Amino acid sequence: MTAENTPASAQSITAAMVAIGDELLSGRTRDSNIGYLAAELTKHAIDLKEVRIVPDESAAIIAAVNALRARYDYVFTSGGIGPTHDDITAPSIAEALGLPCIYDEAAEKLLSAYYQERQLPLTPARRQMARMPQGAEHIANPVSIAPGFHIANVFVMAGIPQIFQTMVQNVLPQLEKGKQMLSLAIPCPLGEGTFGEALAAIQTRHPQTSIGSYPHFNPDNKNPFPVEIVIRAREESHLQQAAKAVEDMISTLLQTQT
Repeated sequence: MTAENTPASAQSITAAMVAIGDELLSGRTRDSNIGYLAAELTKHAIDLKEVRIVPDESAAIIAAVNALRARYDYVFTSGGIGPTHDDITAPSIAEALGLPCIYDEAAEKLLSAYYQERQLPLTPARRQMARMPQGAEHIANPVSIAPGFHIANVFVMAGIPQIFQTMVQNVLPQLEKGKQMLSLAIPCPLGEGTFGEALAAIQTRHPQTSIGSYPHFNPDNKNPFPVEIVIRAREESHLQQAAKAVEDMISTLLQTQT
């Protein structure tokens, strides 16, 4: 049995993500931003509760953002803030929040200086990357200078993983953090079909915890699909009580099989 624990404050803070792009839904691009954001938020005691992948369609972006920003403390988006015709995230976010989408003066200056240094013109396409809802604050982008932006509880970031990751790191210090979720992993040599009902009963008796079972393939095992049962809770006492119940369940079931 292994345990992980880091201290944090007493609140539960929730988040959701909208990954934007036709290329994600077609399979042309395999998203890595979801996993990165989930891991970083978990480190900072913020619970990523929901992820939606939507196409480059304004109505889909607006619907997803409005549904999620009303339900969770923070909403993060990735993709759709570049210079091409299908980069429509900025005006879609503005419409979702009922705000005008403007060419941000500070963003234009950043882009102008960036391209001037490279002896390149600030074309209308490149200027599109300065669009954001009126009143939005920048999310710094040291990789390619075009900023993301933050408005209300929505954080809008690039889809390119290197840039997305940098923006996430720039955003994290601004966020309110919750109480760290504690985790215990208990190895179980039995198949899920053997303990499914008993584990469900334990979950019912311990509502302050979240219990999941995760099988893996081991051809050398008597049961080729052994399981790791993972218990999560914010209080150590709740975690340990549920863990004791799971360990007792495994011991009892093993005895009945001998």
